[in-house]
Amino acid sequence: MSLRNLSLAAKTTIDGFMTGANKSAIKGTGMEFSQYRSYMPGDDLRWMDWKLYARSDRYYIRESESETNISIRLLVDASASMDHRDGDHTKMEYARYLAACLAWLANMQGDAVGLYMLREDGIFSLAARQGFQHLNRLFYQLEQAGPKGHFTQPIYYKDIYAGGQSRELLVFITDMYQQQDELYKLLDLLGALRHEIIVLHLMGRNELELDYTGYTTLEDLETGATIPINAGELKEAYSQRLAQYLDDTRKALLGRNVWYRLMITDEPVDQALRDFLQARVRS
Repeated sequence: MSLRNLSLAAKTTIDGFMTGANKSAIKGTGMEFSQYRSYMPGDDLRWMDWKLYARSDRYYIRESESETNISIRLLVDASASMDHRDGDHTKMEYARYLAACLAWLANMQGDAVGLYMLREDGIFSLAARQGFQHLNRLFYQLEQAGPKGHFTQPIYYKDIYAGGQSRELLVFITDMYQQQDELYKLLDLLGALRHEIIVLHLMGRNELELDYTGYTTLEDLETGATIPINAGELKEAYSQRLAQYLDDTRKALLGRNVWYRLMITDEPVDQALRDFLQARVRS
């Protein structure tokens, strides 16, 4: 998808059902006036300065030093395992779309949103801010994302300390593929910084059901290693081991006070978001 299409897809998905769902939208006082800026489509009309409009016949928005109650940062796994394909799209494509929708929703509700792209060669960081220009920068970075190589090595996690000291709500979109607990090490660091963390675990339906009809080998997308398979003979044992893996993953994350949800990549993103947000409200 192009940047324009990603933006449009996110807007179309979110506009249909989530207006007003996020209770963090700012109301009332408690913010200090900073400056005016020209009105942009989608801006909250509550911050329109109608007196200035009456004098100038132009629309201006009052910006404040503190624009939001919540600072949200999206973490996107850009390793090669995210190139796993199920049907018409890869996990990476699903992750881009999901992250774009969450960013659009956060921006629509007045929340600042930022980004960590977790790449083999380090961590790209985009500070959390509000506004459509910033949102377009975030979409651009999503479009540039991998997937390639291994997951970010722990040596690069130090870059997270440079991201500021304020607490954030972190939404980590990943397939949870790891070789030496590197994802758990990252989550331990983020937890030590007192961030609230959500993990959205992406899996393909073909992974869950071992549906690889016609294939005789499987390849590890990060290491290149291959193994022969006979899906019919392996299915029962595979199902048992997969169930154990998912249960262990869920317990490991809950033990770290991380909110966890499994998302299947053949689910429409709007339905997956609705289920995710409803579950958050109930928890």
